Amino acid sequence: FYAISDTCVHRGGPLGEGELEGKVVTCPWHGWRYDVVTGANETNASAPIAKFEVKVEGDDLLVGA
Repeated sequence: FYAISDTCVHRGGPLGEGELEGKVVTCPWHGWRYDVVTGANETNASAPIAKFEVKVEGDDLLVGA
C-alpha cells in the first residue's frame, strides 16, 4: 500500500480521480505523472507530491501525517 497527497502540485487537480498504471498516477486535469511509491514527478524532479508512511496492523491500514 502507498499513500500520497490527493492534490497535484501543478494546478491542484484531484489525483484520486486520475488513472493508475503500475506505480504511476496521472493527474486527470493536465496529465502530470507521479510515482506513488516516492512521490516524484516524472518530468520535473523539483515538483514532487507529499507521500505518507503506511503501516498495516491486523485488518487496519494506518497512514502517517
